[in-house]
Amino acid sequence: MIRSLSLALAVASLLPLSALAQQALVPAQSEVSFVSRQMGVPVEGKFKTFSAQVAFDPAKLATSQIAFTVDTGSADISREANAELPKATWFNVAAFPKATFQSSSIKRLDATKFEVTGKLSIKGLSSDVVVPVTLAQNGATTTATGAFPIKRLAFRIGEKEWADTSMVADEVQVKFKIALTGVPKL
Repeated sequence: MIRSLSLALAVASLLPLSALAQQALVPAQSEVSFVSRQMGVPVEGKFKTFSAQVAFDPAKLATSQIAFTVDTGSADISREANAELPKATWFNVAAFPKATFQSSSIKRLDATKFEVTGKLSIKGLSSDVVVPVTLAQNGATTTATGAFPIKRLAFRIGEKEWADTSMVADEVQVKFKIALTGVPKL
């Protein structure tokens, strides 16, 4: 169940784009994962299906945008957890098949570190989040990495008996590694 929560958090995502040139996601080099704690033990999971729409120019942060969508039904923790995660108590995939992140602002912290502020939406509920992002460029590929915490109960992930935080911790760490092509030089 914790894995389900973590996946929902991993939902966390990126923003929609405007008239900027868009970068292309390299799925084979990208991943969205999460870590939750069940009875104090870390439980790791990942989302197998996600997409990103990125229009990022480090010289034009005010007009840069990031949108990220995660297929909540693609959460993968274990066979047992994978059967539970789509249910209404966890991700309620039938009613809410996608989790999204839409950026509202991007701030440069140093040459390769940025803070992306935006709205994370899971199970019909939204919350403002600040996502620290580190960029690394290698040839034509730019890799964005980072992690941020979410509170699963704020998104109703793990309802009813699973709302007990002594069983499944409220905090879930969402981690990502997103490879993109077409990003201008930092």
